Amino acid sequence: MQLHGLPFPGREREQAMLAQTVADLGRGRSSVVTLIGRPGYGQSRLLNLAARLAEDQGFRVLRAKATPGERDVRYGVVGQLLAPMEGLTEGTLKALTGHGPESRLPGLTELLRTGRDRPTLLVVDDVEWLDPASHRWFGALIRRLSDARMVLLVSGTGRLRPGACSLSTAPQQVITLELELAPLAMRDVAAMVALICGRPADNAFTSAALEASAGNPQVLSEALRRFTKRGYAPVAGRVPELRAITDAVGGEHVLRVLGGLSDTAVAVVRALAVCGDLLDLSLLYALAGPRAASEPGLPETLQESGLATASGTGLRLSRPEARSWILAEMPGEERAELHARAAELAYRAAVPDEDIARLLLAAGPVDEPWVIPVLRRTCAAALRAGRTAQAIACLSRALEEPLDPAPRAQLGLELAAIEVLAAPEAAGRRLAEIIRTGDGGPGRIRARAADLGLSRGDDKALRRAVADVLPSTYGEERGALAGLFWLTESDGQDDTDLIPDGIPPLPDDPICPAQAAARAWRLALRGDDLPTARALAQRVFTVDSSAGALILPRLTAARTLLLTDDLDEAEVRLDVLHTDLRRRHARAAAAQVLAVRGELNLRRGRLDMAERDVAAAERSLPRSLWHRYTVPYLIAARILIALENDDLGQAGVLAAVSTPAESREGASWGYLLFARALVALKQDRMPEALELFRATGRWQLGRGRINPALMPWRSMAARVHDTLGDHGEARRLTEEELALARLWGAPNTIGWAQLGVGRVVREGRVDRLREAVATLRGTPARLAYAGALMELATAEFDAGNPRAADPLVAELFSFVIANRSSSKLVARVRELSERTGPSAAGGRVPHPEWETLTEPEQRTAVLVGLGHGNREIAETLSVTRRTVELRLSGAYRKLGISGRAELIGLLRATKGGGTGAA
Repeated sequence: MQLHGLPFPGREREQAMLAQTVADLGRGRSSVVTLIGRPGYGQSRLLNLAARLAEDQGFRVLRAKATPGERDVRYGVVGQLLAPMEGLTEGTLKALTGHGPESRLPGLTELLRTGRDRPTLLVVDDVEWLDPASHRWFGALIRRLSDARMVLLVSGTGRLRPGACSLSTAPQQVITLELELAPLAMRDVAAMVALICGRPADNAFTSAALEASAGNPQVLSEALRRFTKRGYAPVAGRVPELRAITDAVGGEHVLRVLGGLSDTAVAVVRALAVCGDLLDLSLLYALAGPRAASEPGLPETLQESGLATASGTGLRLSRPEARSWILAEMPGEERAELHARAAELAYRAAVPDEDIARLLLAAGPVDEPWVIPVLRRTCAAALRAGRTAQAIACLSRALEEPLDPAPRAQLGLELAAIEVLAAPEAAGRRLAEIIRTGDGGPGRIRARAADLGLSRGDDKALRRAVADVLPSTYGEERGALAGLFWLTESDGQDDTDLIPDGIPPLPDDPICPAQAAARAWRLALRGDDLPTARALAQRVFTVDSSAGALILPRLTAARTLLLTDDLDEAEVRLDVLHTDLRRRHARAAAAQVLAVRGELNLRRGRLDMAERDVAAAERSLPRSLWHRYTVPYLIAARILIALENDDLGQAGVLAAVSTPAESREGASWGYLLFARALVALKQDRMPEALELFRATGRWQLGRGRINPALMPWRSMAARVHDTLGDHGEARRLTEEELALARLWGAPNTIGWAQLGVGRVVREGRVDRLREAVATLRGTPARLAYAGALMELATAEFDAGNPRAADPLVAELFSFVIANRSSSKLVARVRELSERTGPSAAGGRVPHPEWETLTEPEQRTAVLVGLGHGNREIAETLSVTRRTVELRLSGAYRKLGISGRAELIGLLRATKGGGTGAA
């Protein structure tokens, strides 16, 4: 419906009634019309519409608006209403302005006298704020309306409940109407969108507009105007922009409504903005102030204003998104103090920790004993849920509380461990500050701070901080700090001219775990004195094996055990360390432990577990957050796994990944060089592969890394030399590696070096490869052993000895069944099986009923035959022990045997070969 070109969607009924009221005024019918609705529901717009209709017909229109600020001004609204009217006496004017003697009902007589001859429309907005004198004056007017041609049109907001307006009653001969305005309906919103946007909207947009505006005409119309002004169209794709604009308009609307409320009501709204519906009504009033509980009808007033709605606890904000607008109007100190009081009330009311923490984050220091435990518990819950930013915010807020130095440093440590996930540089600065300002107490706070930072990567700033404080430290802390310094000093170089003054030398037989780890690692890097290196690495765990012990010494000791062939012990130590780090939320260090465990599993030929560990390492700490000194190690591990999977494309992509220039200074750069060389070798880019292998050697030797157990770059370079025809250099490199391996003494390292020799020798190749197989057979490095078996089997075939190759191929079949082996290894075994014929590949089954076993039952049975226990089998196959037991029961039944002993004997009798499951 359109009235004089002023369409008002959703208010057609009210417009029609107002038009009729104006028409009746022209016929001499007096009336009182009251419009009631929440703020923004269109009362003022309807009043303006009626006034324009009356003016268009030549009627007199007198207008006034009541406001909270003038509620104490005597006759303030009456003065506004009568100011334009002619014929007022001087005494009336003085009475209305408060400059003359008090006059009873000033101007009423003049208004009624002139109203008998001229139709008059009186328009009064927001009558709930009438001053008492004006209220009496309008009551007297209504009682006399029957003597004049006059309509009184008034409006009120939600404070004026239907039927409660005293101005709505009049003598019987005066018509009275009370119109309650409702929120807009869906069709009304659609009409308003089409009107303001100039085109109809789709249903999704209309629904979103209704929801965002809560059907408030003023909010919706203003939001649509801003929306259209920005050139947007009313389509579903623009709903996010509409919501954002409507939220802003809604916030402005809330502030306007707040301006019309009492101070006590405003205090309650602010309390709601702070705590939502966390507190029941009594606690909410306590938060708002002493007058809140005594102000009559306060909940009803807030609900009728549209700012609040009823909830299970009493009240909540109708528009939660307006919270920031409400609080922004408060002074900062007052806002923080309100949050602090709300947090204390919430804690007393046993509100959940997360809600209390949200209040504390916006509060100033509370200095109560419960604050830090609440923030710590919330931090832990946030970390479990993956909300890193919230966890950091909680501990940062905890540090704002008054604290003694030791608890403050402990909180700083916890925060730095988490900051690595979002702001690693900030974490480093925080740890360096703790190192420099720690008190050297029994908590070893300085050593723990250095350990946490250095375990992420060799950080120069942290090492400088350690060097600065070492001269002033004593006892256990001094030993730990010195050990941490040496653990990261030049990878074992002993050029003491480069060592700052005040750094104690590393003893030959240290008791301190950090120093023992440093000495063990230096021996391992040089490939010197394996028994001592092993004993020192084991000492790290026996001297200090408690949860919460230093991280870097344990990680380094485990890596040393990896090089001494103590893979079982290294695996147990890494598992324990990882569990401890997860408990401490030390995600960066935990990620490194997982990567090292991935290398261990790769050495053991457990490719599926290696993949799982490396993937978990990147989940624990995304690659972008790894320290520039350690990220090459992660990338190298992923390249090696991709190569074992025969995924040359993925390996090439990873090899081409750019790393920070500073990565070349770190201790793991050599691993990446070596992995890139392997990719080049696999891609038949021989000159490039050779240069990369030799660059790996230069890098390793330049840092005192002599031990071939770290990576066999010499034998791999020798393979390339041999392919390129430089047999002399190939032999020299392999013999050098073998000599160094024997000096070190680890069977796996010796076996691999022997394998390298066997690959390039021109005579006696089979004998050299048999030596490698014999050496590697008893080692836990199963992947190297499988590689040696394959090389030997190939050599036997090439030498015309298929009978000697048959058992080797059969053993390889057992290996690929027992392990989720690499795609590359499986493919090579299949190639070899084609050369063996049926005797090894398919005919030597361990039992006539073997083929009736399912593939999982076969793999489980072969693992039993290889001597593995049920727990180890469950871990290898990533199943439960109960699943292993059920598979074995099925295998026993199908094979007609009584148990484990018979199965082991059966498999060993056939050398585990030829199941055909590869």
